[in-house]
Amino acid sequence: MSIQASDIRKKFGAFTALDGVDLNVARGKLVALLGPSGSGKTTLLRIIAGLEQADPGSGQIQFHGEDVTNVPAGKRKVGFVFQHYALFRHMTVLENIAFGLKVRPRRERPSSREILERVRQLISLVQLEGLDGRYPHQLSGGQRQRVALARALAVEPKVLLLDEPFGALDAKVRKELRRWLRRFHDEIQLTTLFVTHDQEEALEIADEVVIMNQAKVEQVGTPQEVYDRPATPFVYQFLGNVNVLRHQVLTQVGAHATGAATLEADGLVYVRPHDIELAPDEPGADGAAAIVRYLHVAGPQARLTVELVQTRESVEVEISRTELTRLGVEVGALVRLRLRQGHSFDDDYAI
Repeated sequence: MSIQASDIRKKFGAFTALDGVDLNVARGKLVALLGPSGSGKTTLLRIIAGLEQADPGSGQIQFHGEDVTNVPAGKRKVGFVFQHYALFRHMTVLENIAFGLKVRPRRERPSSREILERVRQLISLVQLEGLDGRYPHQLSGGQRQRVALARALAVEPKVLLLDEPFGALDAKVRKELRRWLRRFHDEIQLTTLFVTHDQEEALEIADEVVIMNQAKVEQVGTPQEVYDRPATPFVYQFLGNVNVLRHQVLTQVGAHATGAATLEADGLVYVRPHDIELAPDEPGADGAAAIVRYLHVAGPQARLTVELVQTRESVEVEISRTELTRLGVEVGALVRLRLRQGHSFDDDYAI
């Protein structure tokens, strides 16, 4: 079931939450709404679910071509998972999952046997076998989130919507659960839209990423597209670490870069730390001279902060620990920087 949102606008008093937003989610895809707090992503999700209404006359929501703009939330057949689970504390796992089926009107309600069978299938699907008699306080955060997901799936929704589904979990559990969600989605192939402000999360598990900022959509694309070919300075800086440098600074650094042709426009240059090569300061060496001011080694990567000798600007550099050992670089050392690739934008996007 595909999702289409067209020209969605929403104001809360003087604050504009959504300003003419369009969104298309293809059938069976796992799509991330990514952006900073206040960018409008949760408001858009809630409007799609029917939990909020867009401003009058501001657009349309369609599920697979069917207009649901004025259809109440309870009749849209949407599965919604909240950040903080919203489980009923006085109900067991089994009772929580069965809740949406039991409260249906009598003519639409399955038999008790059918409900139990459906719930058992879902408990197995979300890998919670043996926990059906436990209460929420007896579960871990990851287990509670899977109960919330099973409850959303119990009503056989057309689409699944998740609002910051892993935001309340610690880092280790969050990483494990989001990988589980990716595998889970591949099994059920249910059109899924989830909100997150975690760039790593979106890039790791989504088929497509919709990046929002200040009530608008900045860019839509696959994780690789938005990371490798950001459409705006905001996207470049939001997705991972980046150095923002003046062109005149890069004249020396980028002289031998394979991507030097991209540095001809006026404005600023955006360079990822791993796209800068570090070299010893030897006689006749090319590149910009810099002094190592900070060195952090943890895991396979070494992170350095260097200061350009000519301009005193700080530049972040990432190299492998193997490369660091080969170079023998220490804090206070004089080195040379060479640009592998960078990116600049037209004047319209200069910041």
